[in-house]
Amino acid sequence: MNAQLKAPEAASDGRHTVDACFLGPYGENDTLLEKLVVEFLRDHVYWRRNFHPEDPPAISTAAAQHPEYLAFEARMRRELHQLSAALKKSVPFHSPRYIGHMASDLLLPGLAAQILTLPYNPNNVSEDAAPVTVELEVQVGLQLARMLGYVHDPARPDCAFGHLTSGGTVANYQALRLALALKAFPVALQAAGVPDIVLPEDAWGAFNLAPRESTLLVEQWQQWLAQASPADRRLWQARVREERIEQRGLADFFAAHPTLQVPKVLAPITAHYSWSKGCKLLGLGRAQLELLPERGMRVDTDALEETLERCLREQQPVLLAVAVMGTTEYGTVDPIDGVVAARERFAARGLGFGVHVDAAWGGYLATLFRNEDGSLRTRDEVASGFTAFPSPDVYAAVAALGDTDSVTVDPHKLGYLPYGAGAFICRDHRAVALLSEEADYVFHGDAPKDYLGRYRSLGQFIPEGSKSGAAVAGVYVTHKVLPLDHAHFGLLPAQTIRSAEAFHARALRFAEEMAGVVRAVVPFPPDSNLVCFALNPAGNRDVAAANAFVRRVHDELRCDPRQPLQNKQFFGSVTTLRPEALGEEETHRILDALGLDVATLDGEGGDKLMILRHTLMNPYLIDRENGISYIDLYFDHLAARLRALLAKG
Repeated sequence: MNAQLKAPEAASDGRHTVDACFLGPYGENDTLLEKLVVEFLRDHVYWRRNFHPEDPPAISTAAAQHPEYLAFEARMRRELHQLSAALKKSVPFHSPRYIGHMASDLLLPGLAAQILTLPYNPNNVSEDAAPVTVELEVQVGLQLARMLGYVHDPARPDCAFGHLTSGGTVANYQALRLALALKAFPVALQAAGVPDIVLPEDAWGAFNLAPRESTLLVEQWQQWLAQASPADRRLWQARVREERIEQRGLADFFAAHPTLQVPKVLAPITAHYSWSKGCKLLGLGRAQLELLPERGMRVDTDALEETLERCLREQQPVLLAVAVMGTTEYGTVDPIDGVVAARERFAARGLGFGVHVDAAWGGYLATLFRNEDGSLRTRDEVASGFTAFPSPDVYAAVAALGDTDSVTVDPHKLGYLPYGAGAFICRDHRAVALLSEEADYVFHGDAPKDYLGRYRSLGQFIPEGSKSGAAVAGVYVTHKVLPLDHAHFGLLPAQTIRSAEAFHARALRFAEEMAGVVRAVVPFPPDSNLVCFALNPAGNRDVAAANAFVRRVHDELRCDPRQPLQNKQFFGSVTTLRPEALGEEETHRILDALGLDVATLDGEGGDKLMILRHTLMNPYLIDRENGISYIDLYFDHLAARLRALLAKG
């Protein structure tokens, strides 16, 4: 047995819970999944038969023997067999030999719940089409809100609200959409001349209220309308509607308020490209997305402060400041607490903006920071069982999540659930009223006063129309089986953090062992469960040559549908380090450690440095049952392949 592994009987608490969570790298839990699927498929059939048992079967038993029926069945089986054969070329996300992109094995509760729900085909656009799963979706929003530290009690007026999306990209669009509606609404009230509601004197002041102040105005407006006569209510609703940015459009809105500029979105240079797409789709324009420099691959809060000072001086409004919890490339965590503090300081000076956290990757790490009652654990409590996680900066960032205005989380990433299941969660549900849409054939009547009833016509508020209720069921059941706290769901990200720490330590040893063959550097210690690794053949000074070498390494690690999957021992991915993201000091540090000449960054393909990227999601990277470390096996394989590639020249 590998000396670094504990004997099975000494495995950590919760191991067997994890063992029951997945189908398994070897399909070990196939009997469990088969029992669940067959049991609930039969249950679905019984539901059909008992809906109106007086109705006779429409398909006779004799039909199954008809030549046309048999021919159709044969065609269907043939195509399904061909599909099944083709899918064997798929990326083996389930295997601990896969350490590439943000995907792994799927949780059985979510997989079974989604399969169970699919034959019912609920459409979560409204309660009319999904009377069960719409309510589950609202509950999922509250589950995630609790994980993040938002108010999650529907009896509270400031309760959070969340919903699922097809992925983090659409969730980020929703963040932009809500932030713009909330920012522009006080200006519409002001322009319409609504009486009895106290507003700033000018458009700049109205456009720069803090999100909490604007949200309270939404509530005051609704209360004002409720007290008005029916005739006055219709009159003032029409007046305010005509002044809203959603009605006028960007060009007309800003033409009507010439003292205002189109607001900027401030995001770190490592932000996902969905922010660029979102600014374009919303009509703000890519020019309004300002990317901020980084320090150690985390947004530079000093640069944020300087940018906000400039915006205030130039009367340039800011829509959102975006922080990232788990960057796509490196898994690093921005100083969310610093961004929140900047929001408070500048709101007091008359520059209001929202804070959104793109936690598409790292959101579920927050389970490690939550007690079973939802309260925040201390840093010492979280750190128990880890070598370095969480750093003081990471702890402060996660602890500040509850003070942000909205968050994106992807259940189909670290939630181990099927695609597509992203999620958008906002701190205060009252703001969501601004997104309401009307469609008489789907949505009926006035919005109910109670929290759940308000969102039974979910399609009024979300970017999508039709959307899968089956995906919702998968997320909801998973969160019920594995509550979002450290003692339950947290068992999974805890294992990934331990794997990342073991991988990091092994990478440092690898660098020492291979010093005469390659220079190997971990550019940034991991904040989460992504570890990057930079390589350069010993003696090489040229960045382009180093990039070509890493491409050759990656060619042996990437999925190639032209070859049998079994030809590959491990699967990995690559990313790049860009000088504009790193900054001059960090660029020199990393290139010097690799023995590369910074001047060669200007060569062919040398404007960035290509590096290996490892996503350590699989809970069986360290297989204690069989005494195998796939991390050790990977580095052994990598050493052999590097030597072979260099021998070829």
